[in-house]
Amino acid sequence: MSTDHNAPIEQIIHQIDEVAENNEQVKFGQVMDAVGRKSFASLLLIVGAIMVLPGPADIPGVPVLLGTMVVILCGQMLADADHVWIPGWMERWEIGQSKVQKMLDWLRKPASWIDSMTAQRWTWMMNHATISTLAVAAILVAMSTPVLEFIPFSANLAGGAIFAFALSILARDGLLAGVAVCIALATFGLVGYQLLG
Repeated sequence: MSTDHNAPIEQIIHQIDEVAENNEQVKFGQVMDAVGRKSFASLLLIVGAIMVLPGPADIPGVPVLLGTMVVILCGQMLADADHVWIPGWMERWEIGQSKVQKMLDWLRKPASWIDSMTAQRWTWMMNHATISTLAVAAILVAMSTPVLEFIPFSANLAGGAIFAFALSILARDGLLAGVAVCIALATFGLVGYQLLG
């Protein structure tokens, strides 16, 4: 496997950690500024990570809030926006310093492992058409979050799809993009099973 990657998750963790060290309450807008308002994929990775982690995604209303963020971010990606815009109330959404640092501590070890597994593979897949298709898939996953709140662990699965989608863009990993599609399909299958079963 190629080792041509730049540890995108570890870089983002470091950037957020610097924000958390200086603020007792960490606002999402501060996180946006730290990772860069032009980096749609970085912000999607953060949202996906919050959804994947046990705890946050199980709080009523949180999956829908995070899903709304995904729709806004991916919608702007599809519109070829120059930088990220989200409503002021989302920018002011905050998490306590201790919770942020606990989440980052939990992420560090798997982040190192995940970064080591990513590489610039199948880069021919990472074109505008593929990224647009993945953005549409992420929007569809996000729009299912009101239903996912009633299905145990399904929001975590949806977060995994969004996380993999964002990471595939950051690492330019076409193979991982394929994995993201598979996770998204599994999420749709779970929702369909619960609704029709």
